[in-house]
Amino acid sequence: MRTFKTAWFSKAARKALIRDSELCSTVQKARQGLADDLGGGVFKTRLNKNMHRSIILAKGGEYWIFEYLFAKKDRDNIEDDELEAFRALAKHYEKLSHAQLALLLQNEDFMEICHDDKAQV
Repeated sequence: MRTFKTAWFSKAARKALIRDSELCSTVQKARQGLADDLGGGVFKTRLNKNMHRSIILAKGGEYWIFEYLFAKKDRDNIEDDELEAFRALAKHYEKLSHAQLALLLQNEDFMEICHDDKAQV
């Protein structure tokens, strides 16, 4: 199991002072069913002592991608149209080949933060 964050998410998490170790721990909990399953490979989790929410997109347990972050104080939830867009993106991610994933990593569109529950250094 591999876990990634997008370049956008990385910047947002850095501003919110959310460390990769917290993200790895959060994914472990999500895999155990301790996240809101929004359907279609989309999960919502709590971060940063419940001050932030993250949207994680999952590809059949093979890898998880932190896609979106928002502060609870700024908004209660994502909108229905955003949820549909995240579901469509999750389907797109499901079709990524290993070569396409490698290219996303090479171009720094994705950053790997954990692999088999071990944080990347």
